[in-house]
Amino acid sequence: MLRLTPRALRCLMPASVCVITRGFSSSHISDADHLSGDEPQRSATLYVHWPYCLRRCSYCNFNKYISRSNNNHTMTECLQTETQTLLQLSQVSCVSSVFFGGGTPSLAHPSTISAVLEAVSQNAHIPANAEVTLEVNPTPVGRSKLEDFHHAGVNRLSIGIQSLKDDDLRVLGRDHNSHDALRTVEEGSRLCPGRVSVDLMFGRPQQTVSSWKTELRQVLQVCDDHLSLYQLTVERGTQLFKQVQSGEVKVPEEEVTAEMYQSARAILHQHGFQQYEVSNFAKHNGVSHHNLSYWKGRQYIGVGPGAHGRFVPVGEGGVCREARTQTLEPEVWMYEVQKRGHGTRRRIQLQQHELLEEVLVMGMRMTKGITHKHWQRFSPHMSLHTVFGSSLDVQGLLQSDKLILDERGLRCSYHGLAVLDSILPILLLEMERMYAQKPKKDHSFCTSR
Repeated sequence: MLRLTPRALRCLMPASVCVITRGFSSSHISDADHLSGDEPQRSATLYVHWPYCLRRCSYCNFNKYISRSNNNHTMTECLQTETQTLLQLSQVSCVSSVFFGGGTPSLAHPSTISAVLEAVSQNAHIPANAEVTLEVNPTPVGRSKLEDFHHAGVNRLSIGIQSLKDDDLRVLGRDHNSHDALRTVEEGSRLCPGRVSVDLMFGRPQQTVSSWKTELRQVLQVCDDHLSLYQLTVERGTQLFKQVQSGEVKVPEEEVTAEMYQSARAILHQHGFQQYEVSNFAKHNGVSHHNLSYWKGRQYIGVGPGAHGRFVPVGEGGVCREARTQTLEPEVWMYEVQKRGHGTRRRIQLQQHELLEEVLVMGMRMTKGITHKHWQRFSPHMSLHTVFGSSLDVQGLLQSDKLILDERGLRCSYHGLAVLDSILPILLLEMERMYAQKPKKDHSFCTSR
């Protein structure tokens, strides 16, 4: 079964920065394709990473730190500076959405949000209705600041409640309880109606299918816009990993987590939610336009310690997209930003096959998959049919009703999406094999933006 984890998403997305009928009839969901002509070539999204947390959750291995000093002011100034530097380097004319992730960005002062947004507006156009998302930890302190964050420019909230069982929250090392979670969702819905997302985690220790269904229905009583469902992954080096290895904690078997996922799809479909990505469900047009930009292979700029980005450094004369990673450690990152305007630690120019790998991996997460037009933008010389149509392995996936390749493009079936991890290696291998046969001159295409 597919591991529906935030980590799986963030392998290609910025550091934080992962129901429907069988036919995936999703035409009425807006997919943020509001940019026309060459506008996507001049636009990007912005991810801003706040690295600090009050404590580390037992399952977490993200780039986050427990702050030892009050350096919020310096962090804010450096986020502003790096935002300005990278926007000037990319020379994009429009920032279509902004996402504040972490860490726990709701620990930041609301003035940090307004300062970064001001830096954006000074260097690029940000539409009046642009989606500005803040990840929120549903503690009483976080809830008390929501109105100030809203006044600072936040218009969408992503609330990490993870569970509504207090015992489970304690095992996960969370610093909130179920009462805090429900009150935060209610307050968020009052401030940002139609733009509240809730993160839920399944496959937790001692969790059953029955308790998961009950919990999900309880969440649906207060959440009416967007849900992200993630399967708990036991990561090496975490406290939870040690507890599982020692036998102190036991997580459900894979067959049980598979049933949890399928039952969640059915329940959400019954409540009017539509699945638009492997782990994301929305109703009332509550999709995350920012995350859609990742899955559609658009440019994004990552700001802050450990953030990732994918953009063309036009300001340096660049013509090809680069994969960029910012320095991980906050103190070192701040020093580098103060010294040279940014903390970029690594930058790699993406070759065409590398760019196509990302387009394939991210695009296949969506229920709509990859359209022919979208693929052609990155692969003008070889179509989806050319790359995948003659493969015997792909034909097997088509005949087993796991994959669909037709006049619309390439996508997983309803059943195929649940086993995407077993499908992607086949597609990636076929693409690698096809491009290895092409002359080197056919590999020189470079997507300008």
